[in-house]
Amino acid sequence: MDYKVKRMVRIPMRDGVRITGDIYYPASSPPFQTIVFRTPYGRDDPQYRKNARFFASNGFAFLNSDVRGRGDSDGEFIPYFNDGPDGKEIIDWVTSQSWSNGRVGTFGGSYSARIQWLTALELPKSLKAMISRVSPSDPFVESPTGVSDPMHISWRYLVSGRTVKSVDDIDWMSVYRTLPLKDMPKALGMGFDDWEEGMLHQTFDSYWDAISYQKKFASINIPVMHISGWYDDEQIGTFINYSGMRYSSATSKSRENQSIIIGPWGHNVNSSSKLGDLDFGPDAIIDLDTIQLNWFKKWLIDENINVGKRAKVFIMGENKWVDFDDWPQSGTTASELFISSRGRANSRFGDGTLVWSKDEINDGYDSYQYNPSDPTPFVTEATSAQIGGPDDYSSVHRRDDILLYKSPPLEKDITFLGAVRANIFMETDVPDTDIMAMLLDIWPNGKSQRLCDGMTRARYRNGMDKVELLEKGKIYEMIVDLWNTGHKFSQGHRIGFSIYSAAFPKYSRNLNTGSDLATDTIMKVANTKIIHTREHPSHFSFYLYGD
Repeated sequence: MDYKVKRMVRIPMRDGVRITGDIYYPASSPPFQTIVFRTPYGRDDPQYRKNARFFASNGFAFLNSDVRGRGDSDGEFIPYFNDGPDGKEIIDWVTSQSWSNGRVGTFGGSYSARIQWLTALELPKSLKAMISRVSPSDPFVESPTGVSDPMHISWRYLVSGRTVKSVDDIDWMSVYRTLPLKDMPKALGMGFDDWEEGMLHQTFDSYWDAISYQKKFASINIPVMHISGWYDDEQIGTFINYSGMRYSSATSKSRENQSIIIGPWGHNVNSSSKLGDLDFGPDAIIDLDTIQLNWFKKWLIDENINVGKRAKVFIMGENKWVDFDDWPQSGTTASELFISSRGRANSRFGDGTLVWSKDEINDGYDSYQYNPSDPTPFVTEATSAQIGGPDDYSSVHRRDDILLYKSPPLEKDITFLGAVRANIFMETDVPDTDIMAMLLDIWPNGKSQRLCDGMTRARYRNGMDKVELLEKGKIYEMIVDLWNTGHKFSQGHRIGFSIYSAAFPKYSRNLNTGSDLATDTIMKVANTKIIHTREHPSHFSFYLYGD
């Protein structure tokens, strides 16, 4: 065996709490550079132990540890609030050990990625590099709803207690329909103080700032490898983090040494070439272990190691990887498509079209009713393990509470690569509602493949720091961020774009009353118009790549 393990190592924190971890050492003689990994999911997970063995077998000490209040670690688990200071103290402890050479990297995905960023803000001197996989964003970035969204309760249940709970045999859809939202834990027979406290803070304030990092990149001076997938439900965090560090980080060394990898993956990156019913081909899986190993070798051992170009992205549909010098990549063309109709774009059977020029718009509007008691569904697994994928929305598109706009069949292949954003002009008869949009690839057989989507809650249309309700009969412009995609639409396919007001259970239902989001139980039906005129040209923008 080319590594050694010391189990149940107890690491003291500032308040007497002890964090528990296992340290994997190389079989060679110390001192060692060290990789720190922390998780709320139990450090005995087979994949975590496999990672530890891999890095230890390649010359790194690896600390595999439970976060505060989880597994064998002492204290109370309060998601994110202790993880920054704890992370710094763990790194300081590592560098004080006789087997450490004083150079540390951090590693992990999802929760384990976000807490790396919170740790970096504590400025541990020995932290020299990070690998951040599928990192969640700051509060209200992925879900700009002002409250915890329904599927978050399945995650909070999963990590309640000391060990990971089974989420099987629970009628999650029934739980997700619980009103008021603040009482959702009661549907599970549980109570979570952090859930209740978060419900009291429905705008971005100092409470949320304490566990935020994405406006603070100027304080961080670390080379970071950022990894995600086009169908990662937290994808946007990776793009924000890469760009933020690339252009706002503290030093030129840090700014110049950011790396991003985006594959045809969901939240569980690089695990399968298939996602849902789609197979992205044999090239979808890469030797990510070696890529990550070389990143840590470069920044913890020898900076002369070549780790390739900054950006590596997979273009779906074409099913190939492309390397770029940076992201956003050069060689793309900013483009727009405008929505149009003869006034009946409702459902897949409507007359909604997409046109390339504002002059082609048929002036008018489309209207639909959104009823919170029968919300437009979002196709997803029942729990938060993977929220959505390249799912077929053709059945959902039978509903009249969805407006669907389609291009004519494409005469040649066309590739979208980069950010997608919608500018939607709307009018409604309620003080608050949601405007959502989705980009789709509509196949010749009628399949409507989801590519990316997003939403804006009207009360937060001008920012999550304030509430501004709507006036009846007034036209508003809603800007909806659909995040990013990299996808080739094949000849004969259509570009699809849908507008609607619910994506349940991905997002909490807007009850349309304008009242308190945590305690409201009254529902109003919203009658909403989507305007498409030359004066109010609802459209979405994107980037075309290639010929």
